[in-house]
Amino acid sequence: MKRTHYDYVIVGGGTAGCVLANRLSADGRFQVALIEAGPRDRNPWIHIPIGYAKTMFNPRYNWGFNTEPEPELNDRRIHWPRGRVLGGSSSINGLIYIRGQAADYDQWEALGNPGWGWRDVLPRFRELEANERGASEFHGAHGPLGCSDIHERPELMEAIIRAGNELGVPSSDDFNGAAQEGVGYYQLLTRRGRRSSTAVSYLRPARSRANLDILTDTRAARIAFAGDTAVAVECQGPQGPFVLRAGREILLCAGSVQSPQLLELSGIGEPGLLRGLGIDVVHAAPGVGENLQDHLQVRLLYRCRKPVTTNDALNSMAGRLRIGLQYLLHRSGPMAVGINHLGLFTRVLPESSTPDVQFHIAALTADKVADKPHPWPGFTLSVCQLRPSSRGSIHIRSNDVRQAPAIRANYLSHPDDWRCTVAAVRFAQELANAKALADYTDMPYQPARAMRDDDEIVAFCREHATTIFHPVGTCRMGSDDDAVVDPDLRVRGVRGLRVVDASVMPVLVSGNTSAPSTMIAEKIAARILAA
Repeated sequence: MKRTHYDYVIVGGGTAGCVLANRLSADGRFQVALIEAGPRDRNPWIHIPIGYAKTMFNPRYNWGFNTEPEPELNDRRIHWPRGRVLGGSSSINGLIYIRGQAADYDQWEALGNPGWGWRDVLPRFRELEANERGASEFHGAHGPLGCSDIHERPELMEAIIRAGNELGVPSSDDFNGAAQEGVGYYQLLTRRGRRSSTAVSYLRPARSRANLDILTDTRAARIAFAGDTAVAVECQGPQGPFVLRAGREILLCAGSVQSPQLLELSGIGEPGLLRGLGIDVVHAAPGVGENLQDHLQVRLLYRCRKPVTTNDALNSMAGRLRIGLQYLLHRSGPMAVGINHLGLFTRVLPESSTPDVQFHIAALTADKVADKPHPWPGFTLSVCQLRPSSRGSIHIRSNDVRQAPAIRANYLSHPDDWRCTVAAVRFAQELANAKALADYTDMPYQPARAMRDDDEIVAFCREHATTIFHPVGTCRMGSDDDAVVDPDLRVRGVRGLRVVDASVMPVLVSGNTSAPSTMIAEKIAARILAA
């Protein structure tokens, strides 16, 4: 460690933290420290897209949280992977590049967040992209973050697109264009067949800067205050405890689980909870840890009549050799894609004016996400409700940062979420049994047979539904007294402290959360530098 006094101390070297570290250190004016509890991203499997299966549940790179027993899911504890490595979850996620719908951001603005409407965020999305399609009305070509097409067109995926068309879903070649609705191939956060995490795209170009210190294997334990001003971060590193002081601001980028945890450990939260754990109250903020939202996926697995799936390639020595050479020689094939080829966005509820469900479609099956593939040809239709009404919470249960907080997602606690989820599963079954898939869909594996009535679908969801890894909202931004941060993401009631990550989203976006988290960090970095 080179110094202990900085202008900015960034807590969390994940998706947003790497963006801030790059932008705030770029012109040399400021001394910047980046703290990351996990290691550097040196494992080669982090950078190979299919390596997701090897890193997603590796405790070296994953915090491995679990929810409390979920009442609507047969009291199951749902495993929540979160990135614990430079790049955070952008280093271990499924690489899908989705922004959400324009209406999502207009809703953010309508909820008291000026400057966060679609017209405001679209330019930031364009600026962060290095999209291989080039610049256009909706895309950028010269940003840090690699965005690539899937160039292979497997016959099974083409048949699924036709099946979607058969059910009235139009083909789409861009879910981040003028409209989200459609079925087609995802764009991936990759560049030339390699993962484009924010550690690679933002932090790597900045690592040699003399004004940026990157502290890995270093955990933030508490934010220290002088009166109502955040002045330092108490840390625990490989050599023991130490303190980093911030002359301008502390930027909390620890994610939707640990940003509220650190706020509460530092005395910002519901007073009764804090005092009960022996924590002095710096600022009463009952909204900390509330407003939790997440996407809940239901995975339907089918055997395939033809040996044309990724299962087949991975289950033979010749197949593994073939896809390995394909990747080594051309940076293409299944190893360059990861898991999911196709997306499908559609409406299953009559009142929805925009897509209310999203499919992740893979030519692969396994009993659990990132588990060993089955020994027979198969494909997965994973569907999630895009805008759940259920709300949960995350709160500390101890004044020790090493004890994980209590996560209560409260999945499916709102009746509208059940309506949408049941309708989504019905649509998935119709998709699998469309005429276009007659030569491919064999017997269902999970569930073991077609589900005919709502009670069967509900029972299946209670037993098998799980997270698709998109928790947000626990440090909600807004202009009201209950909001945790203001529209500039400054923590209300104190000075010198911001939260910059997915926890500030007032409402979950209609899609994957990695790209929106990157956009949030880009937008706030620009505001800080312009001040």
